[in-house]
Amino acid sequence: MRAPAAIVIAASLLTACLPPIACRADQVPPPVMDELVVTGERTGPGMWRVRRGAAQVWILGSMSPLPKGITWRSKQVEQVLDVTNQVLVQKPFEIGIARILWLLITERSVLMVTGGKRLKDVLPPDLHARFATQRAKYTNDPNKWERFRPLIAAAFLQQAAFHQVGLSTRLDLGAAMRTLAKKHHARVEEIKIAGVSDVMEALKTLPPATENACVAASLVTVESDLPRLVDRAQAWASGNVERIEKLREPAEVDACRAALDAGAGAADLIARMRRTWLSAIETHLQSGGVTVAVMNIDMLLEPGGVLDQLRAKGYDVDTP
Repeated sequence: MRAPAAIVIAASLLTACLPPIACRADQVPPPVMDELVVTGERTGPGMWRVRRGAAQVWILGSMSPLPKGITWRSKQVEQVLDVTNQVLVQKPFEIGIARILWLLITERSVLMVTGGKRLKDVLPPDLHARFATQRAKYTNDPNKWERFRPLIAAAFLQQAAFHQVGLSTRLDLGAAMRTLAKKHHARVEEIKIAGVSDVMEALKTLPPATENACVAASLVTVESDLPRLVDRAQAWASGNVERIEKLREPAEVDACRAALDAGAGAADLIARMRRTWLSAIETHLQSGGVTVAVMNIDMLLEPGGVLDQLRAKGYDVDTP
């Protein structure tokens, strides 16, 4: 997962759970762009094969956001599952209502703006003005999300924008793989990447300047980058990895990534995600047999990412 996604999407996961408590659904105005419609069954991207001797790990890249209502199927995956010993999937990021309430009580200062202030009091005026402009497109409440810290508020706004164009960050390819694994009698191993406590610790140590840089990246996504995300989702749905690699991110996203990489907490969390997946893949390559792994496609494709690290260690990597 690319650096901004590691924190911003983690914040999005928290916000996906918070609305029943903190927000009420609003009617949104007519779409500002055509909604993405994906019907029928698509193949999804091809699979990377990592080899050493007779041992093989086939890696399927997942993506977020993806079209809501997409029906995913891959004949190649099913063919590999016929000879697979096990399937590696990320352990779901789960948080119950009781835990949310506890966090809102015990970690309020991490999630909310405190001291009687609002979002407009802690965001730079130019960023808040842009936030307010975009907020007006998705809600009739001029004070919506004002009680949340900038990154959480930006995640709420981004979720609203995704919803309007038919994209979702809550589609779980891992769940589909669990079902297919059961069908093919393959053992499922869950890889724990990060939990709620890890995300909270990263948020606690996030400097305001870094948070503002990532809020700016999120705002650019809502303001002008939704067509690229729609295009990217369509490329994933049709298996066009080359197209995915050519769809470059805005400069603001690169700035967010650089700011996160320069820090401690967020950078440590992101690095731990990479190390965990790399270790899991190497373990199964050393133990032999055939394994299928499902992991974030950005974590695979990024410079210095998991695929590059596997090549550097001498493993053979076959591209889709």
